[in-house]
Amino acid sequence: MARLSRVVAFSLASLSLATLSLASLAAAGTAFADPPAAPAPARQKQVVIISFDSARDISQWKRSRALAQRTGAHFTYFLSCVFLLSPQSRGQYTAPGKSAGKSNIGFAASRQEVAERLEQIGLAASEGHDIGSHGCGHFDGKDWSKADWLAEFGSFEHILENAYSINGIAPEPQGWRDFARHEVVGFRAPYLSTNKALYEALPKAGFLFDASGVSKGPVQPPTSNGVTHFSLPQIPEGPDTRPVIAMDYNLYVRHSGGFKRPSKAGEFAGRTYDAFRAAFDTQYQGKRLPLELGFHFTLMNDGAYWNALERFAGEVCVKADVECISFRDYVTRQRGGERQATVGG
Repeated sequence: MARLSRVVAFSLASLSLATLSLASLAAAGTAFADPPAAPAPARQKQVVIISFDSARDISQWKRSRALAQRTGAHFTYFLSCVFLLSPQSRGQYTAPGKSAGKSNIGFAASRQEVAERLEQIGLAASEGHDIGSHGCGHFDGKDWSKADWLAEFGSFEHILENAYSINGIAPEPQGWRDFARHEVVGFRAPYLSTNKALYEALPKAGFLFDASGVSKGPVQPPTSNGVTHFSLPQIPEGPDTRPVIAMDYNLYVRHSGGFKRPSKAGEFAGRTYDAFRAAFDTQYQGKRLPLELGFHFTLMNDGAYWNALERFAGEVCVKADVECISFRDYVTRQRGGERQATVGG
């Protein structure tokens, strides 16, 4: 027992010395390292989805692909299939309720133009871009039946798949028909005009996404009946920050009533860039909901909106925590159960 008492006494003495030593070090101002801080929670990357409707002009195909190569972006091109028909082959298309060879937006000017466009489509697809359907003749389908929509989708698929043979263009690239049958998985309605029948027809036609909606601001796209529904957001724009749909045509109407004012192109480009950047910054600094921006190949107001796009994409798409991706790639990721890419973790 005496030995145990000595052990206890020694232990207490050692503890007292240790306490004294710590107290002495503290009094001397010696700093102790804090425990390592918990890692900051990872933030999802900001997604930006940029798309083009109708996709006609060859020079704009090249310009958009060059922008993608500079910035690492991938785009969605909503193709109007009448631009794969020449004056000689236009009779291949019959719109619901119309006679053969009718279109609201015309047709390709020549077989050579069709060949050049087909080449651009193939190049864009090989570079990882998304080719979607904008229907064919750019008619307003708000009064169409489900059967009408399915007929329009069928016309698009037939003309895209057979574009080389219809126009007598050779050689047809290997794998073209497989691409036409299986790789076009998204749709945007002309004029963003929709009805109940469209939403019934989309899953029947095998589409994975529809980008015909409009929302008050960026939203998380919902999925119903196997179709993910995207909406172009309304974003604040101009001195009075009135909301406008984030698409070049709507900005064109806002800025100049839909009439060309090339002398104001610089001002309109600046306003557009400011609106895009403010909408982006709101999400980037906040909830990081996907931001959608829509364009056409038409150079409205002397290219003001494309100039704004190139400036915007050149700044944001190159950020490490930003992804400028296509609708298809966004949907594929979500369907695969993959969480949106993150940074910081």
